[in-house]
Amino acid sequence: MLEMKAKMSWWLLKASSRRRFSLSSALHHRRFFFFFPQREKVDTSTLTKPSFIHPSAAVHSDALIGKGVSIGPFCSVSSSAKLGNGCQLYPGSHVSGNTELGDNCTLMTGAVVGDDYPGCTVIGSNNTIGYHAVVGVKCQDMKYKPEDDSFLEVGDNNDIREHTSIHRSSKSTDRTVIGNGNLIMGSCHIAHDCKIGNNNIFANNTLLAGHVEVEDNVHTGGATIVHQFCHLGSYSFLGGGSMVTQDVPKYAMVAGERAELRGLNLVGLARCGFSTAEIRNLRTAYQKIFMCVDANARSLEERIAEVELHEELVHVPAVRAMLQSIRNSFAENRRGICKIRHWNVS
Repeated sequence: MLEMKAKMSWWLLKASSRRRFSLSSALHHRRFFFFFPQREKVDTSTLTKPSFIHPSAAVHSDALIGKGVSIGPFCSVSSSAKLGNGCQLYPGSHVSGNTELGDNCTLMTGAVVGDDYPGCTVIGSNNTIGYHAVVGVKCQDMKYKPEDDSFLEVGDNNDIREHTSIHRSSKSTDRTVIGNGNLIMGSCHIAHDCKIGNNNIFANNTLLAGHVEVEDNVHTGGATIVHQFCHLGSYSFLGGGSMVTQDVPKYAMVAGERAELRGLNLVGLARCGFSTAEIRNLRTAYQKIFMCVDANARSLEERIAEVELHEELVHVPAVRAMLQSIRNSFAENRRGICKIRHWNVS
């Protein structure tokens, strides 16, 4: 009987220890998820939760940290950095130099934002900086002088994916600018002094050289390369593997090892809400300008002038925008448009 009671006491003690272990495990996991909360939209006006900083993080006492900020293990935040409400720094991410993050920004593991060179990096709200991305660092321009100020400005709601590099400007009188709502996929590069608009999609390994200007709703295929000082017009599409050495007009589609015009971005226009009538008028104007098969065809300037005088096409805003985009490409210090694919009569 005594032996049976001893066995029962042993089992009760073991069960009790199991319950204590389960409770401690739950508390541990709860703490872990407090370090790395699920991404969700936060109303920063009602945030009351204090910021969390992991003991292994190196956060300078002069850094300005907003409410509800989570800074994970082995992160670093510089003395002149500013972190808005609800920002999350995953393990091993770094905010350096004179850098400002807006509300609800997320830096994934290994991301680096800003550097200690003169100037500043300003990141808007609701941006995600992907794994090991490098944003707002010194440009790769031999003309840059380390004592000069350099700048990067990024808008809101951008998704900058893993291993992307975005550089500051090459001089104090210029700046690298990225707008709102852009998806910049893995291993892309945006060089110094680029100007990027809104709602663009850059597929993996898209490389933009210095001073490239990209308007709105542009879509590039993977491994696209754009020569310095080129302009990419709104709603244009660049085929994968293209080498773009001249401007791409609005609404156009280009492709090729030395990119050439391949028509209008009809799918993109339809997806972006252009009406059937607008697309039809754009096609008519494009054909008159670029798809003339007459051996005695007039010059490009004469064909553009003909469309500008067309009694119907001239009143269509989208057509006028395309014509202006083409004309701007031949202005002083511009590179002209991508070469025109020649059409043969069979």
